[in-house]
Amino acid sequence: MASIFTFEPEPPRVASPWLTPTDTPKSSTPTLQSKERGTSSVNSPDLLSDYGVTRLEAEPQEGPTEYKLHLLLRPRRNYSSSSTGSLASSSQQNKQQSSSQATHEAGPILAPSNQSRQHRLEQLTTQLLWRLQQSAPYHASVTGDLVLPKLPEAASSLETPTRPGKLLAGLEESRGALYEIGVSDDGTFVGLTKDEMDESLTNLKAMAASLGCNVEVVRMVVVGDCEWQEPAVAINNFAGRGKKRSLVSNGQMTPLRRQAQLWVAEALITPDLSSRKHQMPVGSPFIPNNEPLPLTSMSAQIEEYPERIHETTEQLRITLTGPTTSGKSSLLGTLTTATLDNGRGKSRLSLLKHRHEIASGVTSSVTQELIGYSRHEVVNFASGNVSSWTDIHASAEDGRLVLVCDSAGHPRYRRTTVRGLVGWAPHWTALCIAADDSENAPSGAGGTSSAQDILGTAGAGIDLAKAHLELCLKLDKPLVIVITKLDLASKASLRQTLSKILTAVKGLGRVPAIIPPDQSKTVVESDLSSIPESDGVAVQRTIDQMTNSYGLTSIVPIIMTSAAKGTGIRSMHALLSRLPIPPTPTSHDYSGPVLNPEQPACLFHIEDIFGVPASHEPLTIKGTATVDSGVVIAGHMRFGRLSVGDTVVIGPFPAEGDEEDSSPTKFGARSSPNSFGTSLGHPSTTELSRIASRNMVSASVAKGEWHHAHIVSLRNLRLPIHSLEAGQVGTIGIVFDLPDEKEVSNDPFERPRPTAPRVRKGMVVAIPSRHMVETGHTLQAASGFTASFEDGDVNSVTPGSLVVVYIASVRATARVLRVSPHDDQDTVARLADDMDDIFSLDKPPEKEEPLIFGSDGVTDLTFELITNREWIELGSQILVMPGGGHGLYYGSERGEKGVAGLEGFVGKVIEVVD
Repeated sequence: MASIFTFEPEPPRVASPWLTPTDTPKSSTPTLQSKERGTSSVNSPDLLSDYGVTRLEAEPQEGPTEYKLHLLLRPRRNYSSSSTGSLASSSQQNKQQSSSQATHEAGPILAPSNQSRQHRLEQLTTQLLWRLQQSAPYHASVTGDLVLPKLPEAASSLETPTRPGKLLAGLEESRGALYEIGVSDDGTFVGLTKDEMDESLTNLKAMAASLGCNVEVVRMVVVGDCEWQEPAVAINNFAGRGKKRSLVSNGQMTPLRRQAQLWVAEALITPDLSSRKHQMPVGSPFIPNNEPLPLTSMSAQIEEYPERIHETTEQLRITLTGPTTSGKSSLLGTLTTATLDNGRGKSRLSLLKHRHEIASGVTSSVTQELIGYSRHEVVNFASGNVSSWTDIHASAEDGRLVLVCDSAGHPRYRRTTVRGLVGWAPHWTALCIAADDSENAPSGAGGTSSAQDILGTAGAGIDLAKAHLELCLKLDKPLVIVITKLDLASKASLRQTLSKILTAVKGLGRVPAIIPPDQSKTVVESDLSSIPESDGVAVQRTIDQMTNSYGLTSIVPIIMTSAAKGTGIRSMHALLSRLPIPPTPTSHDYSGPVLNPEQPACLFHIEDIFGVPASHEPLTIKGTATVDSGVVIAGHMRFGRLSVGDTVVIGPFPAEGDEEDSSPTKFGARSSPNSFGTSLGHPSTTELSRIASRNMVSASVAKGEWHHAHIVSLRNLRLPIHSLEAGQVGTIGIVFDLPDEKEVSNDPFERPRPTAPRVRKGMVVAIPSRHMVETGHTLQAASGFTASFEDGDVNSVTPGSLVVVYIASVRATARVLRVSPHDDQDTVARLADDMDDIFSLDKPPEKEEPLIFGSDGVTDLTFELITNREWIELGSQILVMPGGGHGLYYGSERGEKGVAGLEGFVGKVIEVVD
């Protein structure tokens, strides 16, 4: 429950039970492993003696293998004798046949009603879907898009479909399923006649086609003979009149005796991956990664996107932040599991991802959890029949889904704290402040620790809650303040905490709105499954006040809760189910089309990377030796739409020829918790010049900076989907379009086989716009930019200093080149001249001019990216944090450098240099 993406690294493999027979001498009787698949036919059938088996292993309860006596939509015929009858006497089907045979021996087969046949067809199809999902690395019960085959009213059977339908979302990663037809659950061979087997296979192909899958008959084996009787009706050809007559003897009808062979079939059902292949011109050579895609291959993707499909289920993203020991994880645990806390972290145990978090009680990573709301009901893991996110999707249909991200609060994990605020593009921020935060010492179990308790003597006099509050207000995002641990605070402490919050909120011109706390004296866990009408009415008044204001940021709701007593938890659910959702983002939210004409058609920010294969297609295609060249990434959709099968570009990567100069951090290597992800804290002047010169290469000539790939899978909040819409978060499985692998040569000068590039956080996935394709332009990566700030304290940042910048999913080290008053007439040429000046290292330093404010007190800062070139959108928000040194306290030791405060500067990008 602790990640936005769950993955089973070793799903069950599709293994034929014919290769692992039971009660069979394995050494003396070889199996038919060398035979070609699907070569068995009526003219050259396989015999049971060829395999040396008498039965198969019993059907596994779980896994991708299914045993079926038949797949008929009608009762099978009754045999008067069968060579497999004694072997099948233990099966339930034969017991039913025996009883039926005693009463209707030699009688006609009664056709079932059309309703019962359709019901059986739907049951068989959903059973096939479940078996296919068993071989997928992610088991998801997705039936919302399931299109069940319909049996025509007048038809007695189905017809073989000409081609599979649309592949059901989530099945693209399935390795397939095996069906053993004519076999009982205990592995006994029962068999079917040829006409019944053909009808069963036709039904199987129709069911598979409705799921977007193909059926391949692996083997057909004769297992015995049978005999049955049927009424004798023949055509009197002798009379030449074409009339039907019955063979009558002594006034009684003489039944005809029929004999036939009994067959057992093994069928492999696999996803049809041809429908979602990326479209490339037929017969065209591989397109180098530094060249634009041809217009013919992108025309279907760069059309103007139609209006977004109406989503019946709303999706809200909210980030929990606040100082350590403020009760964030405990609050989230109570919201998602309806478990009251015991003061020692009982409710948060299901959220922690690492062992050291359980031991220390300090969250160090970002945790995502999903909560659903359907009218007045809360859908979480305490609800009935809910064990995964997909169950929450199904139960909250036509309601609301709320993705809650819990971030770290300890100063040691400042990077994680800031990423939780800036990354994943949250709609709302929920700042958790403990009600007993004003007290000097914890007032019992679960009490809030002060900064001095956390940081030692260096934290004396520091208010961590105030630092988080000021940063949240600076970001100017919709904000909710949650006062936690209400049961531990005294009236005096609660009054001081509220006074601090109200002063800070009103100081920036926002209006606080306190939601009255729950008046219930006792709240039990069973009460947390629904939202009382009284709580909904109290919250709705605040929402109405927010709707009638000038924006979502003008009103700051304040709610009081206790995860131990349950106070305010139902009010919190009422608030989450009613918070307004900002409009769907577009490509022109930050700037108009005239100012930023080279926007791609769609843009996806990469927030996380998973070390799992993007597709199991090589394992489902027979005879392939292709190695997966993809990766699974997670992030949020900035604008546009991505669909399975789309051809995309990913980057920016280091330009070709720069890899040998790259540091481990350049490829997204993990750094130590006490560092800022870069080894350039105090680089030499020569090294700074070398890195800067490498990043100054123009994007128009940077070879290998953008790579082509195609999408093989999509998930939105763990739910397999076909398309990811603007404003949604999810995971994408991508496979890079590498050149065709040629035969390996022994020539020592032969170029090595191409490998997939390494993706890192902060990159983007995009589809170029029509204008970009027609003009041959590529996406422009930035090596520097200029941002404007209204905070007067930004003048404390001096030219030449190193800072850490946060822009969307980008977290990068940058060097300040210039601090100047804002001038609307400045051009990008001035920025380029400033970046050229950094190489004039031999010139004597010029006399510093006194800093002055620009128009309306706005100051411009020019930055140079140190490590990588990044995609930076013009007009996007930027957060600048000091890169070390003076933070929460004046530390000089190396180990203390990573412990810094949350004092940052928020601005807007106004110029970008490629």
